[in-house]
Amino acid sequence: MSAGPECPKRMEFGPCGGVRPDGQCEMRPGACAFDDVVAWSGHQPAPWRVRAPLVLTDFSCTPFDRDDLAATAAVLAPGCDAVLVGEHQNKPDFPPTLLGSLLLDAGVTPWITLSCRDRNRVVLEQELRGLRSIDVETVLCVTGDGRGYDVRPDVTQTFDLDGPRLVSLAASTGVVAAVPETPTAPPVHARPARLVEKQRAGASLAVLNHVPFPGMVADFITTARAAGLTIPVIAAVAAFTDSVSAAVLQGLPGLELDQAVTERVLSAPDPVDAGIAAAVDEARALLSIDGVEGVNVSGLASASGPRIGAEIKAEIGRRIREGRR
Repeated sequence: MSAGPECPKRMEFGPCGGVRPDGQCEMRPGACAFDDVVAWSGHQPAPWRVRAPLVLTDFSCTPFDRDDLAATAAVLAPGCDAVLVGEHQNKPDFPPTLLGSLLLDAGVTPWITLSCRDRNRVVLEQELRGLRSIDVETVLCVTGDGRGYDVRPDVTQTFDLDGPRLVSLAASTGVVAAVPETPTAPPVHARPARLVEKQRAGASLAVLNHVPFPGMVADFITTARAAGLTIPVIAAVAAFTDSVSAAVLQGLPGLELDQAVTERVLSAPDPVDAGIAAAVDEARALLSIDGVEGVNVSGLASASGPRIGAEIKAEIGRRIREGRR
């Protein structure tokens, strides 16, 4: 099935990861236009054989601020193997190729996210070739979340491509294409198969969104492998130490946290220490799963600003890496 014009994101190879738990579309009232996963029908290159970073860490800093970018990168560098640079609908920043260059200069390995929301395929190809030219090896290819109704309502949302077609374009330019998948998004039973279809489109790495319990990741990977998944998988670790940083994670489509752990962290005498310990415990549980080769330390980590959040994520990463020695 191809939804095409019926999907507000103009997806051909859906559904996206933003389907609400009740099956509703994230962008407009009504059910998702896709009732099942659409099989990839384009070129099927063999995935690149790549090694996943043990610790991939979400990168966040003050937009359009070179000095803050460099300072935040310096904080994160000792605690991670690579940083994942998001592309958020309400937080524009420097163009991806410039961000990649600045982060390389700052001494970290960037994974740059490219979404289809704000760029047509020509500009996406320009960014892919630009990133490749400065030796940014890995790009996270996403369809992208829809822009909120109150965020730049005067700006057109593009969605000229969707995630799988962007993956195919990225692979054709020599970039290592990484992809997200949301195990808890409807149709839940088909999400492992959807990841396999992204692999067929050219994905070489996968980054899973948050799930409440590590056992859900184990079940997801078992099912995906049975369907033909061979690429490395990175699982998400929730980084939060206060109600705001927890709410941000819980408020995103398809993302879920373990409520018992959340309550334990938020009610602890020292929520920062408790949040770090909870994240490290989650990482160790996830890394014990056959098929999970790395973790993504994901989230704001703190309501006190990006720099404090970076310090917390760096400590989480340091403890994870120490535990693997």
